[in-house]
Amino acid sequence: MLFHLFYGALGDKLSWLRVFRYPSTRILAAAITALLVSFIVGPRFIERLKAGQIGETIRDDGPATHKKKAGTPTMGGSLLMFCLTVSTLLWCDLRNQFVWLALSVTVGFGAIGFADDYIKVARKNKNGLSGKLRLFLEFAIAGGAMAYLFYSNTLGPDVRLHLQLPFTNFYERSIDLPAWSYVAFGAFVVVGTANAVNFTDGLDGLAIGPSIMNAGVFIIFAYIAGVPTLLHIAGPHGGDQNVAQYLGVAHIPGAEELAVFAAALFGAGFGFLWYNAYPAQVFMGDVGSLSLGGAIGMLAVLTKNELVLLICGGLFVAEALSVIIQTGVYKATKKPGPDGKLVGKRVFRMAPIHHHYEKLGWDEPKIIVRFWLVSALLALLALGTLKVR
Repeated sequence: MLFHLFYGALGDKLSWLRVFRYPSTRILAAAITALLVSFIVGPRFIERLKAGQIGETIRDDGPATHKKKAGTPTMGGSLLMFCLTVSTLLWCDLRNQFVWLALSVTVGFGAIGFADDYIKVARKNKNGLSGKLRLFLEFAIAGGAMAYLFYSNTLGPDVRLHLQLPFTNFYERSIDLPAWSYVAFGAFVVVGTANAVNFTDGLDGLAIGPSIMNAGVFIIFAYIAGVPTLLHIAGPHGGDQNVAQYLGVAHIPGAEELAVFAAALFGAGFGFLWYNAYPAQVFMGDVGSLSLGGAIGMLAVLTKNELVLLICGGLFVAEALSVIIQTGVYKATKKPGPDGKLVGKRVFRMAPIHHHYEKLGWDEPKIIVRFWLVSALLALLALGTLKVR
């Protein structure tokens, strides 16, 4: 809205406002706006949660150290989603279809998480939405977005159905997929990322830290993919190339607006971390983790970095794999014990894997910081794929 006001209605009268036509300016504005909105709205929002007795219920089989967290306000991801949405609507070019796809999936996944949290908190049902229903709704939203993306002209024909491989030049080596398979693959990426972030959200600040780092990575990826700036390359095989072509990644006109969206996510994440850092004043709940994961997954698909997400989102992947491995091994080995109860083997003391380290006696802040450090290293490795091609 402010983009259209400053660059359109007022730009002709106040020439200095034309600076907002540049995505780089609006990237800064979006991040700062989301952060400031979080600081302004956050304290009152948390007080409202406390007044409404919207507190976290702690699992009976969880680590004993979590008992003291009972009653901490939850569903704080609503604050994060509000800040992200406000900043996106203010600073993105709202004529851009990529922005609407990313924002729609983010809000849709947030709505699923909100319903899940509401059932847990208001109705005192620890199970929330059934797993099958939740997955159906997630795949319905993600699948609808993917079908529109790959069966329309939103992406150019030269990149639409081409899967970008890490460490290779997109214009020399990529994988061509049928539209139906790319729809299924893209939906799997988005849903998988959302649930992986959901698994990671088990300690104060553990999920939001890596989410901020992933948002920072996709600010860069989206800007490089979309910016039309030309570089003059000297030499016999030189010529004019845009930044994406020079780096050997897919050039997607319009993707630079996703950098503004990612910046809003970055700022909203930092704002939420202010309240979610150990010891947390508020938990994000499923409304936060599912919307975060949906946003990151959409950024990966829309910028053609689905496989690079395995690197920069490696911590989320490890958390999800730990649950899959634990569940699979337990089901494969379970048998009746002496007392008649089913007993199975476990690879980890508890899953997701951050709880395994809690059971080993690591303090919560140590786990959080070390997982953040791992995520930071993975983010740098992901950025390194831009040059190692």
